[in-house]
Amino acid sequence: MVAEDRYRQRNEGSRLLRSTACGGRCRRQPGRPAKRLTSAVAPEADVSDGHGQPLAPPRAIAEGGLIANVYVRQKKRMSFRKVNIIIWVLAVVLFLLVLHHNFLSLSSLLKNDVSDSGIVGLQPIDLIANVHQHPVNERQEEIPVVIAASEDRLGGTIAAINSIHQNTRSNVIFYIVTFNSTADHLRSWLNSGSLKSIRYKIVNFDTKLLEGKVKADPDQGESMKPLTFARFYLPILVPSAKKAIYMDDDVIVQGDILALYNTPLKPGHAAAFSEDCDSASTKVIIRGAGNQYNYIGYLDYKKERIRKLSMKASTCSFNPGVFVANLTEWKRQNVTNQLEKWMKLNVEEGLYSRTLAGSITTPPLLIVFYQQHSTIDPMWNVRHLGSSAGKRYSPQFVKAAKLLHWNGHFKPWGRAASYADVWEKWYIPDPTGKFSLIRRHMDTSNIK
Repeated sequence: MVAEDRYRQRNEGSRLLRSTACGGRCRRQPGRPAKRLTSAVAPEADVSDGHGQPLAPPRAIAEGGLIANVYVRQKKRMSFRKVNIIIWVLAVVLFLLVLHHNFLSLSSLLKNDVSDSGIVGLQPIDLIANVHQHPVNERQEEIPVVIAASEDRLGGTIAAINSIHQNTRSNVIFYIVTFNSTADHLRSWLNSGSLKSIRYKIVNFDTKLLEGKVKADPDQGESMKPLTFARFYLPILVPSAKKAIYMDDDVIVQGDILALYNTPLKPGHAAAFSEDCDSASTKVIIRGAGNQYNYIGYLDYKKERIRKLSMKASTCSFNPGVFVANLTEWKRQNVTNQLEKWMKLNVEEGLYSRTLAGSITTPPLLIVFYQQHSTIDPMWNVRHLGSSAGKRYSPQFVKAAKLLHWNGHFKPWGRAASYADVWEKWYIPDPTGKFSLIRRHMDTSNIK
């Protein structure tokens, strides 16, 4: 009885062991004896490696292998992702480099391009920036001074530049407008003597700019020369400046140019001129040329287009030989376009006075700036020194003037100009010998 119980228990244990080992899926097939489990097979918790150390059960081993495979796959995926990220980052960097290069190219193009009505023809020739002979505060705002330089009047340009340079410690740069044929002569002159230390930029003026805007008039003489119109294109000549000074070549400066540059301009005004009704040059009459102090001396009020402008004929005119320009406002109002418009209309309809009192550049400026300009100190444009051979001002007044202007037919490098000795103090002889002063023997002996 006892033996049978033990046999039954043993068989029951064998079935349990087999069922456990097979995961509950083992079935004894009919007609085949059940395989007897040996003592080597034991429950998962009892399997060892023979040294007393338990071994992982088969199921655990299978699960461990699966985890290892998953880990390897994940690692491969992570590596692949890293490679993708690196490639993406490199692509972004390359894109940014290309974009930066294109931006620099565009910036360079915009800097070299001429804006303001899309006009071309004013091209820089060179820029010389040397060390000044006297201390200059480089932190000061740069003062652009624009001046024309024609071959036959080059001595006047040199004297004007020298007088400005010697009377200021400000950071001045000269924009000298000329032709390619004159550039070498001008450069050799500027590189001699005391002018070696100035900063300047030579700009070539293309006469094609004036096609259809100016008609030949032998009666106008000097005023018809192309460089006379350089003042109309200031924003193109000095594209990066907000403010600039323009002056003719027949002047000398006896004051600090900084004072003129600091002339206050009213809001909305693109320029400041010296009016012809000021105390220094009131109501000058030029023989055979009419009044040189009001609008009727420059414009033909018989023309309907002029009358439609509703400008009073008695309005005081101004002199455009010296002025300060707000280039930001100039560009905003498209002043250059407006001036060119009236130049073209004059060619078509003859709007200027037949007895034009002054320069041919004055009428369009008078129209565009009618009651829309500020004024400079009259002492910064003491003019009409070239209107006659006589001395119309006292020596004391001439000495006190900040700027002397020989507008008119008698130039200070000529034979009969008044106060030519004052001008000649600033003149530097031409090292090439091409330009020479015209002097009478008596005039030379009187120069101090």
